[in-house]
Amino acid sequence: MSILKSAFAAGLAIASFSGAAMAQDVAVRGGQVWTMGPQGVIADGVVVIEDGRITAVGPASDIAIPQGMQVLEAPIVTPGLVDAHSTVGLTGYLNQFDDQDQLDDSSPMQPHLRAIDAYNPHDRLVEWLRELGITTVHTGHGPGALVSGGTMVVKTTGNTVEAALVEEGTMIAANLGTWALDRSGTPGTRGRQMAMIRQALIGARASMDDESRSRDLVNEAFIEVIRGETPLLVTANRRQDMQSALRLEEEFGITVILDGAADAHLMLDELRAWGGSIILHPTMARNEGELQNAAFTTAAVLAEAGIPFALQSGYEAYVPKVRVVLWEAGQAVANDLSPQDALASITIDAARIVGVDDRVGSLEVGKDGDVAMFDGDPFEYTSHVTGVVIEGEVVSTTAR
Repeated sequence: MSILKSAFAAGLAIASFSGAAMAQDVAVRGGQVWTMGPQGVIADGVVVIEDGRITAVGPASDIAIPQGMQVLEAPIVTPGLVDAHSTVGLTGYLNQFDDQDQLDDSSPMQPHLRAIDAYNPHDRLVEWLRELGITTVHTGHGPGALVSGGTMVVKTTGNTVEAALVEEGTMIAANLGTWALDRSGTPGTRGRQMAMIRQALIGARASMDDESRSRDLVNEAFIEVIRGETPLLVTANRRQDMQSALRLEEEFGITVILDGAADAHLMLDELRAWGGSIILHPTMARNEGELQNAAFTTAAVLAEAGIPFALQSGYEAYVPKVRVVLWEAGQAVANDLSPQDALASITIDAARIVGVDDRVGSLEVGKDGDVAMFDGDPFEYTSHVTGVVIEGEVVSTTAR
């Protein structure tokens, strides 16, 4: 693989760390700095972070690092990685009943469940992702009900959910096909699934301007969708379900984000005409059931077709229940996706699709000081994440 070879030759060593640094002012120097912004790739580059925000990015020869500032070095520096869809923080690492909060399947229609009320910032899986360079996660309720609840965007740090929070109420998670079935098997057919979502949207639209209506959290959640304030994240993998999701968008004038989309490579013309965004299934998702058409090459096909997408860790029903988008992107690179597009799919493109690209996803002045450092090509199996910075705080120094 040819990505970043010149940086390997530079042989820069990661600076040694002493203890758990808590500084909010830090400079990161890289043999190559992949900004994922207008500056592209900077050879021998520097990122300066002050008060948690990036204040300077550019060649080391042009950037004056403030006197006394902590300086970290690595062969490769990228923005902190962004996971476009996960259930981390709700899906606990113990895999026991008491730490599985990604789904309440007692009812098929629960858009009013808030991710912020279920997220555990101290779960070991959150730390695990952080150590592997993932600094921002779009997480929330998972599959297993027709409408399972809300999502949010958090940083993989913070002692409380409020400290981790970037954005609450990012999307409402819906599911079509077998993902939509609750434990009673309801609603049992695709026709019933669509009818129930349609009825909920019709009811919300009819009551929008009725100021005398009593509080109804389910209805209020769907009103936000109707008004365009909250996208509907629809997990759909078969073509017929993806087409149904697009039909809902057209019928109600709402914003739909397609999630999963295993059959995307089979309906490229429709997706180009649609013009929306896809949060693609994990590259290594098991291609069985509704994912029978999932392919390692789908990310490359979407990139070639010019269809906006991001990669995700998704949801697994088995331990450890949380995948790592860095590895998913690495597999996509091994299957024809360019390294540039792969990194975009877990940085700036992911941030753009979930609506937080004003803060994260690229190394630009004014954005959050989130940085991942590598001792080699990020997509090579033998490389390691050697340091992670979130808003200027050095949160990991363990080589992973």
